[in-house]
Amino acid sequence: MNVLLNLLVKELLQLRRDRRMIPMLVVGPIAQILAFGYAANTDVNHTPTLLVDYDRSRQSRELVDRFLSSGYFDLVGQEESVRAIDGWLLTNRAQLALVIGAGYGKAVIAGRAPQVQVIADGSDANSAMVGLGYAGSIVAQERRRLLLQQLQGLVASAAGSGSGTAAAVRAGPGRIQLVPRVWYNPDLRSRWFYVPAVLAMVLMLVTMIMSSMGVVREKEIGTLEQLLVTPVRPWQLIVGKLLPFGLLGIVEMLLVTAVAIGVFGVPLRGSLVLLVALTTLFLLTTLGLGLFVSTVVTTQQQAMMSSIFLFMVPMIYLSGLIFPIENMPHVMQVATRVIPLRYYNHIIRGVFLKGAGLDVLWVDAVVLACFGGTTLALASLRFRKRLD
Repeated sequence: MNVLLNLLVKELLQLRRDRRMIPMLVVGPIAQILAFGYAANTDVNHTPTLLVDYDRSRQSRELVDRFLSSGYFDLVGQEESVRAIDGWLLTNRAQLALVIGAGYGKAVIAGRAPQVQVIADGSDANSAMVGLGYAGSIVAQERRRLLLQQLQGLVASAAGSGSGTAAAVRAGPGRIQLVPRVWYNPDLRSRWFYVPAVLAMVLMLVTMIMSSMGVVREKEIGTLEQLLVTPVRPWQLIVGKLLPFGLLGIVEMLLVTAVAIGVFGVPLRGSLVLLVALTTLFLLTTLGLGLFVSTVVTTQQQAMMSSIFLFMVPMIYLSGLIFPIENMPHVMQVATRVIPLRYYNHIIRGVFLKGAGLDVLWVDAVVLACFGGTTLALASLRFRKRLD
């Protein structure tokens, strides 16, 4: 254990003296989470909206006011005809157009279905879909408000004529009211979806890429051969090289979690202790992959490129971290089952947003433990063979 402790001290001193690595380990994760938190935002607010109002009645103005008061739409202009909409959308002065047909007010007063059209710029598919969804929700709320007014009017009329409230209600227009609810992220904030993803990417950066580069750096400067002539055993060398990066990974996880909670308001509904424990299982895989890469390359540049393009990028794309697995072809969905990050993705979002415990996440924990143990064992055997 004294030998192992000396190796750990050596690695930490080497990390402290590496002036290029310290900014990468400290400033890099903070920069990533700030960039993702502010830039990777699919929420659609203050959409530039053009108005074409053929009716110009009090009822149409009330509908427009509801659109503007929601905060999702900003009125940037008004035209007399729908022919002018194309110019606004082509020049990006507006992303959405609200068209209120003639006779809207009369239809509302008469209890008929009025005509309202929403035209969106589909060049940005995500913004268009979200904007149309918000518009549909506002129109549905307005429709329910008008139906309620009708029913109240019918009730009042029936009470005045003495025919009974129940008969008046039966005479009113029947509707099934849908009350949507969203669990775990009621405001549908995309930040709550993306910010925890930064945690996984930071861990892969620190533990997989840095560990592979750290071992290869020993080869480049010739100190690995010097270690071979010392009484250090292979397992001690492996643990001494990987454990500091594992500890750094835990520190980075706590740092990113603090920024996510304190700066972006992402809730941590589950146990922080459980998150640390399950993160440790994921680190077994990333450290094992980093050690494996170090056995097949000879330079730090090769180690970095191999880690990124052979492991990091495919894991991010196929893990469901950014792109939903359900939208992938069936063959790709099957392939994601061998991606350890898929199971860690379930863990971080389950702990952060759902408050899930080990009774829910135990399957993901067992799979990560199997992946991590197998990867680390195979990489260690290959590393020991090269040492021998």
